[in-house]
Amino acid sequence: MNKVPLAEVMRPKSLNEVVGQDKVLPMLKQIVASGEPVSLIFWGPPGTGKTTLARIIAAGMKADFIELSAVTSGKKDIERIVEHARQNWNLNIKTILFVDEIHRFNKAQQDAFLPHVESGLIALLGATTENPSFEVISPLISRSRVVVLEPLDKQSLIVIIKTALKKLKASRKITPEVIDYLAEISAGDARVALGTLEVALNLGVKITRNTIEQAAGKKLPAYDKKGDAHYDNISAFIKSMRAGDDQAALFYMARMLEAGEDPKFVARRMIIFASEDIGLAGNGALGLALGAFQAIERIGMPESGLILAHVVTALARSKKSRETTDNWYASQKLARAFPNSPVPIHVRNAPTKLMKQLGFGKGQKWEAGFKHEKPYLPEDVSNYLNQT
Repeated sequence: MNKVPLAEVMRPKSLNEVVGQDKVLPMLKQIVASGEPVSLIFWGPPGTGKTTLARIIAAGMKADFIELSAVTSGKKDIERIVEHARQNWNLNIKTILFVDEIHRFNKAQQDAFLPHVESGLIALLGATTENPSFEVISPLISRSRVVVLEPLDKQSLIVIIKTALKKLKASRKITPEVIDYLAEISAGDARVALGTLEVALNLGVKITRNTIEQAAGKKLPAYDKKGDAHYDNISAFIKSMRAGDDQAALFYMARMLEAGEDPKFVARRMIIFASEDIGLAGNGALGLALGAFQAIERIGMPESGLILAHVVTALARSKKSRETTDNWYASQKLARAFPNSPVPIHVRNAPTKLMKQLGFGKGQKWEAGFKHEKPYLPEDVSNYLNQT
């Protein structure tokens, strides 16, 4: 007889048992309490509870729950389910259809759901690891509520691991430090944490850090996304790009990603770098960095590593200028020093006849490159700058 995986054994049976996802649980509890099925699209990384939440909601609705995987199913399967839902409708039974990896269905297949979701014949629960804005057709999104699930934080994973150990009566086999390490390297994925724990329990009586690394299949870096290693690596990454050392920048980025760092965090730092350190020396850098962020949202890991590597190399090799940054900081300082300086009358808006008579906007011309004979800064700010 095949053994049920630990991750399946530990799957919560009610919303009260769900650990993490505190931002969305109140809303989901309200839906269950209403007793009326609602179409939802769960968007989040693997191991964050998409399937679990769908099953719990369906159970709370006392509906006929049908699971479908977009990887192995086609249009005929959809037609068969729709016919089954019609039979349920005639018997006054609600039908909830859960589609795992809904983003793998093409447009025509997703279109097939629309009339039945709209009529209320089927309540659709979709699960996707990809941004639904790009991977799920707009009409389906407009008829659903998108539920965003975040990677489980470290403390939530620790709770899940300890609960599993208690259930297995194996709490004495592992120290708090090793539990902490397992939670950290699981990168927000409860399924990874429980799967690694299950293998580790089979490897030895006493579970050590080395046992966890063996169970995970590789030696994992000591990298705490909220600790010194996180800040040291991102600092080295930025400084390497600033110095034009693309090899070093790629090394630090690879180390962060291997440790489970969110690629969007790296991409956000690159966007800031494009304006802060390259600025006017390479006006295309900001668009390139922003393009990288949008691309990794659509592609996902591990392929996004290539996109990030491409843009990191380009940013590192680009000419650098701090002119924009220096000017911005200086302008902020001025704004704080002169918060109430009146805008000069000649550059003010003049929407009424009276304001024009009072000199608002006087002398202004709406033409390319027009420059007024009077300064554009408030008088006291101009005087201050002339004295410094």
